Amino acid sequence: MTFLAFARKSAMRKPFRSVLLIISVAITFLIYGLTASFVAGSQGTAAASNEILGVMNAAGRGQPLPLAYLPRIAQLPGVADVSPVTRLRGTVGDGRNAVAVSAGDPEKLMAVSGQELGLTPALVDALDGGRDKVLVGRALADAQGWGVTDHITLSAFRTKKSDGSRDWRFEIAGIFEGAHASTDTYFVLAQYDYINTARARNKDTAVTFALRPQAGIAPQELATRIDTLFANSAAPTRTLSEKQFLSAFLSQYADVKRVVILVVAVSFVTLLMIVINTLVFALRERRFEIGVLKTLGFARSRILYLVLTEALFIFVIGGAGGLGLAKLASLAAPAALGLVLDAEMALRATGLVLLLGLIAGALPALFAMRTPILSTFRTR
Repeated sequence: MTFLAFARKSAMRKPFRSVLLIISVAITFLIYGLTASFVAGSQGTAAASNEILGVMNAAGRGQPLPLAYLPRIAQLPGVADVSPVTRLRGTVGDGRNAVAVSAGDPEKLMAVSGQELGLTPALVDALDGGRDKVLVGRALADAQGWGVTDHITLSAFRTKKSDGSRDWRFEIAGIFEGAHASTDTYFVLAQYDYINTARARNKDTAVTFALRPQAGIAPQELATRIDTLFANSAAPTRTLSEKQFLSAFLSQYADVKRVVILVVAVSFVTLLMIVINTLVFALRERRFEIGVLKTLGFARSRILYLVLTEALFIFVIGGAGGLGLAKLASLAAPAALGLVLDAEMALRATGLVLLLGLIAGALPALFAMRTPILSTFRTR
């Protein structure tokens, strides 16, 4: 019998107890997989770029910036492309069916964020048919059942048209896929000129200016240069990368990442207490067997490796099962949730499985290794 086979049989000495431990490990890593994929996917920071910059009003993201800033930003050394962006939020059909619309210059947005959004020249050209034509993200299109040539009417929460109406009508000209599974595609991409011309207030303003630095230009250096340019203006700016912007936006509501870390940490600590206590109790039942193994010539280090291997066996089986369920859940979840369990996260989870297995087995292994042979025989 090989060492690994012997360790497996020892770990499954009492199958019911071992299966319960494996299920506990699986549930813990299922929680970890779901929460980690939630942060990476639905929170949007996994696919968010550090290269794309957003210039917004330093007074707050709800305050507009004058469109006159656009040429001044475009002329700065290091700026490759820049587009004004304004936003609409409202409902389509059902009053609870909220939809977000981002409007920009199609050609400029193609240059700035086309790669990340999965925009193609054909999609951008499809907008030439009319200013009311829009592109819809794949996640939103699938959730709403929309297709190309469909007409939608968005009832805006705040933005009124010049005629006093809040109804904005659009025609879907194409659907963009996003570059990655974690890319946010749950929104509509409209044309800035259409929104700017038709709205009653804040004409010739933008909520933000999206820009991409030239190759070789450090984004943070360019951000500082832009903010310095408008430091003494009537509307000072604050320039952040896309990833920084999303993190700052989410922190207004809650530090989601910290909450998730606390939940996962509590789960891991609880799991370790359960597994360590169970393994110590199981080894006390096997003291006589351990004494026999030592009598037969098993070195203390071999006893140590045996117990550690048993603990790793439980964690590897349970961890693989939990992560597999998390992966299936991320695939089955609606695209709007954006649950993403990628290879990097799986590799990190594998490291946690091995680390927790070694920690859980360390105390019982030391207990078994240091137990004197005479004291083990007194149990009989």
